[in-house]
Parts: sequence; C-alpha cells; structure tokens
Amino acid sequence: MESTLSGVINPPQHHVGTKVKTYVLDTNVLLHDPQSIFKFEENNLAIPVEVLEELDAIKGEQSTERGRNARRVHRLLQELLPDSRSMHEGVRLPQGGTLSIIINRYLVENNWSTPAMQRLRAVVSDFTKKDNRIIAAALFVQETFPPPTILVTKDVNVQLKARAVGLEAEDYLNDKVPEAPDTDSYQTLSLDVYDMQRFFSEGQFAIGDDVAQKLYLNEYVLLMTPEGKTAPGRYYGQGVVRRLRFPEFVKAPGGIPIRPRNLEQQFFMDALMDDSISLITCFGKAGTGKTLLSTGCALHQITDPENARYDGLSISRPVIALGKDIGFLPGSLEEKMKPWLQPYHDALEVLMPSKPPKDPQFAAKKVGKKKRKHDEVIGSMTAPQPTHGGGNGGSNGLPPMKPYERLIKNGLVEIEALCFIRGRSIARRFFILDEAQQLTPHEVKTVITRISESSKIVLIGDPAQIDNPYVDARSNGLVFCHNRMKGQSLHAHVKLSKGERSRLAELAADLL
Repeated sequence: MESTLSGVINPPQHHVGTKVKTYVLDTNVLLHDPQSIFKFEENNLAIPVEVLEELDAIKGEQSTERGRNARRVHRLLQELLPDSRSMHEGVRLPQGGTLSIIINRYLVENNWSTPAMQRLRAVVSDFTKKDNRIIAAALFVQETFPPPTILVTKDVNVQLKARAVGLEAEDYLNDKVPEAPDTDSYQTLSLDVYDMQRFFSEGQFAIGDDVAQKLYLNEYVLLMTPEGKTAPGRYYGQGVVRRLRFPEFVKAPGGIPIRPRNLEQQFFMDALMDDSISLITCFGKAGTGKTLLSTGCALHQITDPENARYDGLSISRPVIALGKDIGFLPGSLEEKMKPWLQPYHDALEVLMPSKPPKDPQFAAKKVGKKKRKHDEVIGSMTAPQPTHGGGNGGSNGLPPMKPYERLIKNGLVEIEALCFIRGRSIARRFFILDEAQQLTPHEVKTVITRISESSKIVLIGDPAQIDNPYVDARSNGLVFCHNRMKGQSLHAHVKLSKGERSRLAELAADLL
C-alpha cells in the first residue's frame, strides 16, 4: 500500500523482521557520537528533519566539539543520502539496516485526529520547540511503520515526555561501560609470613594462575598475612606482583615535600613516577589529593636538576560551570582560563608557597650550578623574586611575582585550552586533564591521541560529580577510557576514596 510522505510517493523501505526495531535519533545522540549511525546493527534508523535544522544551527560553532561533530554528521549524511529519493525512501546501511530522513506528515497536514497525536497535544502545547517536534516525528514513525519504534535521546526530559505519550525512549547505550558492582579500590591477596618475607627481600612475589586470572596488568593490590602484616604491590603480568617504586617525597625547587598519606595515594604516586606508564586514570571524590599529588609529581619530574624527564607541565580541564553561568570572561587565554584552573593555582601555591614554612624540615635547599638552560630557569626559582614591573619592593604598585608564576612565565607550566588542542602533537610534556568525567568518550580520545611517545597524560575526576547533561556515570570519557584501556601495559588506574583535605571536607563528601 502506497502512502505519500511530504509529496514523495513510497514510504521509507524499512527492513522488517521479527527482532528488527526502528530507532529515531535525537540531535544530541549524533552530536555525542557522529558514528552512531553505524552502531545500530541491522535495525532501521530514522532522523527527523528537525534534527537537520538543529545541526545546521550548531555547525557554525568553529571552536567547539559540538560544531565539529555537527559538520561531521552533515558530511556523513551527504555521502549516505546523495539525493532526494534516497533521503525519503531510505538507503541500506553496511550493517544491514536502513537510514532515512523523516518529515512528519501529521504536522504538515495539521492532522491531530490520530490517537498518538491527541495524546501528545494533551501533554505538550508548544510545537515551536524542536524537542516536541522530534517526539511528534517519532510518534508518526510509530504509527506508520510496522517494527517497534524507540526514540534514542540523551536528554532525560525528552525521554520522560516521550514515555508519557506512549512512546518507548532510551539513552544511547553504545558507549556506556557495563554496570559494575561497587567494589573496593584494590584487591587484597593473602599469603603466609614466609612468602611476605620473601616479597620484602626480593621485591616481588609469584602468585598462582587462579589468582592471576582475576587481576589485570598494572592493577594495584595489597598483600596481607593472617597476622595482619601488609605490603602494597602492583601486578606486572606473568603471575608476578612487585613492590611499589617511588621516592620518599616529591617537591619543587624551594617548595615543600609532598608524601603519600594513605595506601591509595601510594598507588597513585607509584603510577605518576613510573616512566613505563603513559596513561593514568584516577577516580576520586573531592579532597582525596588528586590535584595536589599529580601536580607535585609533575613538578618533581620537570624540575629535577639531575634527571628531568619532561620539558614541562600542561594543565587543562573542561569549561563547564557549576550552577548558573556568569557569561563570557574578558582578557587573554590565560586570564580566561584562570578561574577554571584556580584549583591548580591553589595547588601550586601549596607546593611552592610565597613565604617559606617556619618548620625547618621544609627549608628550601640551594640548587647548584646547572648544565642546561632549563636548569638555570629552575635555579632562579629559589632566588629572591622580582616584582612584576622589574623594580624592587613593588615600587610600581604591583605585588611580587609568586614562585610558581615564574614557572608559567618561562613556559614550564602551560595552561592548555581543550578547544585548541586538535592538531597538536604534545611532546615531552606531563599533561594533567582535570574533571575528565565532564567529557564525552570522543573528546577524551581527541586529547589522548595528541600525546607523543615521550609524554605522559593523567586523567582525573569524580564520576559521581557530572554537570554535563549528555554524559553520566557510565558514559563519560573518564570511565569509558578506564574501561577500554584496562589491562594495557601503558595504562594504570587508581581509585582514591579517603579524603585528606580535612575532616569537614571528608564528612561533606560522604554525607551531603
């Protein structure tokens, strides 16, 4: 039976089968993953024409990932649907399903007589909103084509409204990691006191195959005897657990020493100081030491006068506000990014205080002659700091330059804006990406693929604190990266659960 669809004879040629479904894609799904078109197996895909309108409005965003993804979707659709007939009748996709563009004939003809449209009109009244029109298009598909219809959207409110009018709706699940049980941050391995003594003397211990099968490469464990004696270790593969290897403390020139304060922080410092680990993912609630430890270990490795491993530290984080946005920020790139990166300014102030601590154990040691220009810059950090204007005592009215500000001025510490990272090749840098749970998997992939052979990248964040409306605890870039990279020789993962900032911060993180 023929039906007219926006003036074109013949409806989309959907594949019909006992298990086949028709998925109607919302705009945010395509923006989240432009390749989602190819990830629905043999099922049919329908894209409402309203989605094309929204993509058209977003494609002009030159410096955002949304704009790039919108343009990428346009190019894909242009290749798959080269003419008007293919757009309306649909085309076969490589995986066996079909793809078509849908125009809601009910809205074109102002036809509200169908049960579905009457239900929709009873729930929503403003059809100038694209969300409501997309729901209406999905209802049109549901009533027009035989397979079950499902609206796929990352907007929770659209899901709820769709279900209210009798339309099945779900999140885009392709990049969600499996729902894992809430487990401890590390596993405990039991061994007797003699094996523990051998572990301390030899620095490693061979475990049985049955235990090794439960561990992934570079997983951190705690060895424990029945008497309660413990020792931390890391699984190196081939059934071998080795002792952790990290210095007693780390510090920047003229700064204070930083030591791990709990077992999980020992794990984290071991990964941060290991040259063989190029990628670290770290989960941790507020106050667990993610920022301070990662920054301290980075400064130690870029300012070591004898063996500097990296040429500098790069710091970045997504620009996603908590609460109501305050609008555009004036000034240069560094001035715009400073409010977002203030936690790192706070950490640098702790690591390299303007006034040396009174305790003699924190006294800064003089740095000797340097053989390289890099070392001369570091040595100057311990000398009296000039004012911003170059005078003595702040005669120009500006405060003296803080110790860590000289690192920024000399390029050893770099403030990196994520929107400009595409196309870069980051060599010999220690890269810290904070609040990585706010990013999509594609955005995290974009950042990691910029890292060269001689660099290291650390992704830190709290999957329980997400302000990005289009990712959640199972689909954000931080969790996705850990799930996909787990077990790779270049990757290590640490979960920090014990707060060290203060008793108040610990209580707030747990109870509020």
